[in-house]
Amino acid sequence: MQFLRSALAHVPLALRGLRSRLVVAFALVAVAGALSTGALAFREARTGVLQQSQDTVIRQFRTSIDAVAVYTPMPPSQSDLQTAVNQVLHANQAQGWRVLATYGSLRASAPSADFDMLSPQLRRSVGTARAAVFQRVNVDGHPYLVVGMPVTYSGENKESKLSGLVMYLVVPQNTEQAYVEAMVSAIEHATLVALGLAVLLALLAARGVLRPVRALRRATRRMAEGHLDVRLAVNGSDELADLSQSFNHTAAALEESVAELRRLEAQARRFVADVSHELRTPLAAMSAVTDVLDEKALRLDRETGEALQLISEGTSRLSVLVNDLMEISRFDAGAAELNLDEIDLAEFVQHTLASRGWQGQVETRLPRPGVLRTRVDPRRLDVVLANLVGNALRHGDPPVRLGMSVRKERTDVAWAVIEVTDNGPGITEEAMPHIFERFYKAGSTRTRSESSGLGLAITAENVHLHGGRVSAANLPGGGAVFTVELPLHRDSAAAADDATGNAW
Repeated sequence: MQFLRSALAHVPLALRGLRSRLVVAFALVAVAGALSTGALAFREARTGVLQQSQDTVIRQFRTSIDAVAVYTPMPPSQSDLQTAVNQVLHANQAQGWRVLATYGSLRASAPSADFDMLSPQLRRSVGTARAAVFQRVNVDGHPYLVVGMPVTYSGENKESKLSGLVMYLVVPQNTEQAYVEAMVSAIEHATLVALGLAVLLALLAARGVLRPVRALRRATRRMAEGHLDVRLAVNGSDELADLSQSFNHTAAALEESVAELRRLEAQARRFVADVSHELRTPLAAMSAVTDVLDEKALRLDRETGEALQLISEGTSRLSVLVNDLMEISRFDAGAAELNLDEIDLAEFVQHTLASRGWQGQVETRLPRPGVLRTRVDPRRLDVVLANLVGNALRHGDPPVRLGMSVRKERTDVAWAVIEVTDNGPGITEEAMPHIFERFYKAGSTRTRSESSGLGLAITAENVHLHGGRVSAANLPGGGAVFTVELPLHRDSAAAADDATGNAW
């Protein structure tokens, strides 16, 4: 089994398909059937041809010996033996026989004295037998039938007795060999014909089998592309028809489930959007009141001031959450739009940090002002930078670093790369696949934090809206790194390259 697996591993993928396997299986079955049938037919035909030839020769040889034995005196002389041999040959002139007669030490042969093919075993068998003894031999690639026949006479009580005279016959079997070779050639041709028919039948069978399989593959691909209404035509009542029917039932059930999920998701999105919209007006009023109360908090007693501060902070967090939910609902509704403006990225980063008082908390590595300019939506890029840097400051350890560089993929494609790193514990393996999901908070200690769990999700949506990419990873020495890649226009990238001295 291990050998077969190892052999299959070296077979090209194109030859491992169902069509190839069907063709090979049919061919092997055809070859095995043709060879086995041919072998049986060959054995029976060869045995029949040789048996018939052997029986005919022995019968003719016995008839000839019986005819000359009557006239051969006992004991015979040398001339009597030669006469008997000549008479046997004369009666079978066209057979190509060679005859040898022996009686004791006397020998007579014709037409030649070459009888080396008579084996000692044959001679011993003839000396004790009362019937013909035969043997097939091959000399220099030519087949021969060797027959030894003792001459007997009837004694008292009509019992057969040996006379001591033995006649040997050597007959070439070239004709029989030609028949056998013709049978081998016919079997070979039949095997080739069977193999061709098997391949043709295999191709036809494979076509019939693969048609529904290919239809199933196309339907599966369309379903993977989102076309859940795809169905297969069910023909017949075989296993493939059952498979097509099962696929249709599965597709119908999946379509119903997905439709229900989409309906529930749409309801949830509408609910979030409606609730967020309804909360904005009272929140605006609450924020205005808390702003007024914050100004008077210093003149109030301590307990009242702390209570007002808690209300103000809660109102502020709720306002942020509602704004985030409104933003997410815009993305879900496809209503989010870019208001592009050409900006200097380095100056913009500095402005974002300064507006939030983070200049002394973040180490920056930025290109010189005027080097890297591109078209982005300033408001959305500000949200991206604020979320990433704020996340690093809240959940990481100093130093927090922000770097910017240009990465080229091809001569006409470049990216502005923004990296935010911290020196904290990093992101756990369990949290890494979900870090940009909505409402996800890595770690139980963050579930009650002021974060809504939407910041990184909004960051990813804003980056994708720009046609960019965002990713998170852990640094080898500890800490996390968030990387944002924004596509640069050719003119912006070329200007950045010229300013930094790189060839574009």
